Amino acid sequence: MSVTGEIVAEGTRAPVVRYEVRGRVGVITLDRPAARNAVSAAVAAGVEDAIDRLEADDSVWVGVLTANTEGQERPVFCAGADLKAIAAGEGGSLSTGRGGFAGIVWRDRVKPIIAAVDGLATAGGCEIVLATDMVVASSRSGFGLAEVKRNLVASGGGLFRLPRAVGRNVAMEAVLTGEPLSAQRAFELGLVNRLCDPGKSLEEALLLAERVCAAAPLAVWESRKVVLASETEGDNALWTRSTEAFDRVLASEDAREGLAAFIEKRPPNWSGR
Repeated sequence: MSVTGEIVAEGTRAPVVRYEVRGRVGVITLDRPAARNAVSAAVAAGVEDAIDRLEADDSVWVGVLTANTEGQERPVFCAGADLKAIAAGEGGSLSTGRGGFAGIVWRDRVKPIIAAVDGLATAGGCEIVLATDMVVASSRSGFGLAEVKRNLVASGGGLFRLPRAVGRNVAMEAVLTGEPLSAQRAFELGLVNRLCDPGKSLEEALLLAERVCAAAPLAVWESRKVVLASETEGDNALWTRSTEAFDRVLASEDAREGLAAFIEKRPPNWSGR
């Protein structure tokens, strides 16, 4: 099944964010290739709306966030904030109340999102990637926080999420010089889960999403919460979180299905309940 939707920039006919359902995966596509997929007010609203759809649809268990790079001589996943909007004093329009910058950087959500990157993710574009749960990147991708080159500060989470992903010293160099990390380096440091050939990041991300969907969705969502909490909470709180997550999952229909499938030596049929 494929269900599509799009968010259209005011005064134009061109979609700036597209949403499509492929099986149990919701695909969100940034679609401003002529503007290097820079985040405008319409993009921020569109991403928030797409995540709303992802979260509300019980038949969809995982999201993939990608970008249209057609016609770009040097592919750019996202160049960050639309600097024309910032210069015009409209920087606040690039954030939403529930999601922050680009409608995603502090969005509270249940379902994991995989970034499919094929090109440069810089400044706010890198912060979008850092707000996702896993990253698939092509070999021509790059990841950086270039704000210092414009006398700006990366305020969308990059200054603390990048050090967590690649280490303090590497992040410090990237932040203070504004120079991006290559896809290979990002993979070696753990920011990128999987490397692929140019033009193949969406395909590879969908394969990874299918692997996630093969697992029990409730267990996936509860486990994700604990992993995220481990970045800010101590062991005592995490022991409590883990126990509570286990109890919630064990009381579900899928727990009974998982045990029955194991005993009967058959693939489980997850319901998400």
